[in-house]
Amino acid sequence: MTNKQQVDHALSARKNSYSPYSKFRVGACVLCESDNFYIGCNIENATYGATCCAERIAIYSAIAAGEKKFISIAIASDSDDFTLPCGICRQIMSEFSSELEIICANNQGEYKVYSLNELLPHSFKL
Repeated sequence: MTNKQQVDHALSARKNSYSPYSKFRVGACVLCESDNFYIGCNIENATYGATCCAERIAIYSAIAAGEKKFISIAIASDSDDFTLPCGICRQIMSEFSSELEIICANNQGEYKVYSLNELLPHSFKL
């Protein structure tokens, strides 16, 4: 899968977002070593603490399907700016691969590529 295809899946996934409070729709697409991919969208809750980011939904869906080896993740929102993962999502990603490629897109499908080490250079490890 190309980065562009992965971004397109993330842009499509954001359409399923449940974001009545922030009105900030986000979609994500994680690509696994198996060549399978999983999508996610952000899901908000009135208590805010129960809200879950699109990146985590995509990763958790992959894990639920038995995947644990990730190559890359694309993140896209309605923003004109490139959408980067929050700190919690970065830490979740670090559980599985410090070499993960993170493709951050805007609403036009333009994107920049980062490594997880670049965005989270000193992740928490046990």
